[in-house]
Amino acid sequence: MDRRSPLGEFLMARRARLGPDDVGLPRYGDRRRVPGLRREELAMLAGVSAGYYTRLEQGQSLNASSEVLDAIATALRLTAAEREHLHVLSTTASHRSGPATPPEEHASADLRTLLAAMGDVPALVVGRRNDVLAWNTAGHALLAGHLAPASPDDPETRPNLSRLVFLDAHTRALYRDWPAKARAVVGNLRILTARNPDDARLAALVGELAIHSPEFASLWAEHTVEPCGRDVYDLAHPVVGDLTVTQQTFHVPQEPHQSLVTFTAEPASASSAALTVLQQARGIGRGRGGGTGEYGALDVGPARVPRPAVGRAVES
Repeated sequence: MDRRSPLGEFLMARRARLGPDDVGLPRYGDRRRVPGLRREELAMLAGVSAGYYTRLEQGQSLNASSEVLDAIATALRLTAAEREHLHVLSTTASHRSGPATPPEEHASADLRTLLAAMGDVPALVVGRRNDVLAWNTAGHALLAGHLAPASPDDPETRPNLSRLVFLDAHTRALYRDWPAKARAVVGNLRILTARNPDDARLAALVGELAIHSPEFASLWAEHTVEPCGRDVYDLAHPVVGDLTVTQQTFHVPQEPHQSLVTFTAEPASASSAALTVLQQARGIGRGRGGGTGEYGALDVGPARVPRPAVGRAVES
């Protein structure tokens, strides 16, 4: 039985995605023992020998040249993100040093100052494993008001965005199109694991999610690659109801494994009004002894919600 590397698993998954009809090859009947293209067919399209491609897919050949990888990527019709992922997998496959635990991550003082300065714009800093390293008050209220505000400060209680999406009922209910959010999370996690193949905690996170979430296990097996960039999500927030936000991810140059994630709404829209209401609700919660990380501590009765607010209110 083949013992495939992450590179080999990715190649096999992408090869299975294509059929002869997709690439202009004759089918030679309908009986095919494997889904998608045969190894020999893919090798022919890429201009490499079938034996070499087979060894590459089985993890027996390392250090493939950029030219060969590009030829295979073209034959597989990979997207730009998938092509980059293929190169990363090839590079890390030849430089693996075994499981390790990188130093504990922390958001720098400059990043924390930036988060505070962003005020009513929900924002957070995310680390190499999708851990929330810091968030501003607006980011906490939008995404995880049921968690303690200071939870990112302690590595033992630090929220993990991937874990929240798949294992936390509050977060699952927050996203109206949860399957789309789940697929995006898995696609990004694939990229993180390729870039950090020896991170023992990252590998443990993937194992935990695969064990406790059948949906994660199914999506993980698809080898979807989807980098974080700009996404639009419809939310069903427990305090302000329905709203639509644009999520944008910015890499931090000084910390290559960290990202700044922001959430905005269209100006003068109902969603923008909902974010304003959320700020007011958060302030009311603090003034009445709230801020415990529980939405139930907030008192936002219908009379307190200015129009054009959307959704439902939470009663104390």
